[in-house]
Amino acid sequence: MRIQGILAGVAAAACALTACTTESPAPTASASASLDYASLDYVALGDSAASGPRIPDQVGVPGCQQSDSNYPHVLAEELAVASFVDVTCSGAITENIVSTPQGTSSGEVPVQLDALSADTDLVTITIGGNDIGLVSTAVGCLTFTASSAANVCRDRLTAGGVDTVAAAIAEKAPNWGAMLDAVAERAPDARILVVGYGTYLPDGGCFPTQPMLPEDADYIQGSITAMNEALKTQADEHGAEFVDTEALSVGHDVCVAPDQRYFEGVVPQNPAAPLHPTAAGMAAIGDAVAEAVRAG
Repeated sequence: MRIQGILAGVAAAACALTACTTESPAPTASASASLDYASLDYVALGDSAASGPRIPDQVGVPGCQQSDSNYPHVLAEELAVASFVDVTCSGAITENIVSTPQGTSSGEVPVQLDALSADTDLVTITIGGNDIGLVSTAVGCLTFTASSAANVCRDRLTAGGVDTVAAAIAEKAPNWGAMLDAVAERAPDARILVVGYGTYLPDGGCFPTQPMLPEDADYIQGSITAMNEALKTQADEHGAEFVDTEALSVGHDVCVAPDQRYFEGVVPQNPAAPLHPTAAGMAAIGDAVAEAVRAG
């Protein structure tokens, strides 16, 4: 019963996954000199990988589980922007950005696109994990039993030669491109940065410290990488920029010491939701996004 309780708690808390070197082009001196960060109107969109559930202090709409230490807040403070609106919300899917109000535990919230206007100068977006059910898939791969042929989650998810997560990424990727077009239409002069998801798991995982078998840990992290690649492709094709956070979070995964983690494990050792960024992770991501903005 204790094991079932842990897994149920993780499933209830986990709403989405997260995001750093950048893929943006090198800046010109004139571009860097002409950009006045203090005049920027900045809007943050996305899911719990951006909102920061359980990281103190929680602010905004309670059901969205936003932290005032999430990466959008870090970025806004670092750039000292003129205005900042954070509409990130735990559990968000792409439709909640563009077309469908999101139901939360504290009531419905408007579509995130409504926060944008022709005056918006900077937009960050972290979305996609909930679209493909990546956290629920990861939770379904948790086990407290040693490896056996019947116990490898990866094999079940790729049975018959069909990788179900890869198929979900391929299906949803066009929606991410359409979402970026909608953002650009609503905020035509804005710089749009898609912030990817990070390195949650090292090669081979760390069973039993984190209850996922090596094969499954590699499959889940490989799926995160595949999702990031799809997000980058859509960003490249739709006039946005992609900020890669996998490289910066290597060595800061769920398997390292608690004070080194950028992401929490099944039983959190830091004030953060299971399988979500820590405050340290949000700070690192915010620094990286700020660097990307300055480099542009």
